[in-house]
Amino acid sequence: MTPSLGPAARQCQKALNTLHSTVYFSPDLGGELAGRGVDDPMACYLAGRAAALGRVGPGVVTAVFHNFRYDMIAGHLPALWDRVAPDQALAARLRAADATLRRALGAEALTARPMRDAARLALRAVEGCGRPGRPLYAAHADQPVPEAPHLALWHVATLLREHRGDSHVGALSAAGLDGIEALVSHCASGEGMSREAVMGPRGWTKEDWDAAEERLRERGLMAADGTLTPRGVRLRQDLEEETDRRDLDPYRHLGEAGVAELTDLAEEFVRNVVASGLFPPDVEAFFLPPNRGPHTTPHT
Repeated sequence: MTPSLGPAARQCQKALNTLHSTVYFSPDLGGELAGRGVDDPMACYLAGRAAALGRVGPGVVTAVFHNFRYDMIAGHLPALWDRVAPDQALAARLRAADATLRRALGAEALTARPMRDAARLALRAVEGCGRPGRPLYAAHADQPVPEAPHLALWHVATLLREHRGDSHVGALSAAGLDGIEALVSHCASGEGMSREAVMGPRGWTKEDWDAAEERLRERGLMAADGTLTPRGVRLRQDLEEETDRRDLDPYRHLGEAGVAELTDLAEEFVRNVVASGLFPPDVEAFFLPPNRGPHTTPHT
């Protein structure tokens, strides 16, 4: 791995992931699906994110999402597809992304040069992605790229998000962490959202959470007070580095200078989205980019 590219690629993907995630924190997707009898927030999420897989059941979605409780997903799927077919859900999600970005960034920004440049760079990065072993990425990669620059960027941000997500699931599985253990250790690391933000929406109970903590303690990864031990900290660091390795190809294809430029553009969009008040206060800090100067590309 290029010594500096792994962390740089991770930072770039974090900003792109936030752009993708805007659709799940706005009222637009729910508004699009309400007319089809889909009014539960998690049902809306499942309809939007799982639709690219087709008319699948809870087993497939649990496998690819990894950290959601099977029973919760089974409470929605496959019955959800009788109310909104997968192709209808995908179209509704794209309309929701359009409305959300228009409101958060302003109409002028959607066709301005920074947006066009960001879409161009992200599309180039995706040329380096691979389908094998990445089911959620591969399903989304089969969808057409929208023509409008802001929707092309949102679509490609989705591809890069799911490419890294599939890569991360592979790393978690190799490390022997099940879905809730991955959530618990991520929250304890200080890098993830709070327990309250992720436990209930993914269908887990306090009893599930406590049992996962106990399993992590038995492995020497978590201390009695719920913090990670040095071994646990090292494991989380190793997981991110292994995910970087598995996810590197699109950013290697784009190149160091392209990654830096795309990161700067995407982070500026994210700052504007956060400033618009789209994200709830309790998760806003998770999505806000770090305060830093612009990337500089060394002379060669």
